[in-house]
Amino acid sequence: VQLQASGGGLVQAGGSLRLSCAASGGNFRTYVMGWFRQAPGKEREFVSAINWRTTWYSDSVKGRFTFSRDNAKNTVYLQMDNLKPEDTAVYYCAASQDSSVYTASRYPYWGQGTQVTVSS
Repeated sequence: VQLQASGGGLVQAGGSLRLSCAASGGNFRTYVMGWFRQAPGKEREFVSAINWRTTWYSDSVKGRFTFSRDNAKNTVYLQMDNLKPEDTAVYYCAASQDSSVYTASRYPYWGQGTQVTVSS
């Protein structure tokens, strides 16, 4: 499975961005798709995940981010609203067929990352 993330950028606090991740290869419908982020000097952390019926969010983004998938386009989207400076990080999309959605090491497929910078 190959993943291509896009949509990052620079935005002011309170603004919005939408990240996309296009997948190729594999049976997209069967994969759990996840978003993780990594800020400088910090560990990679879980942001959100989605399978065919459930969506999970970290407490830090719940109510502000919305994760969706379009199986017809083999693409997932992360709508990020009310962005805060602490959301600044490189965001990575990932794919897995494992049920441990919160754990980065359980995702074998990763995109290249897209930078999100939120200014105060």
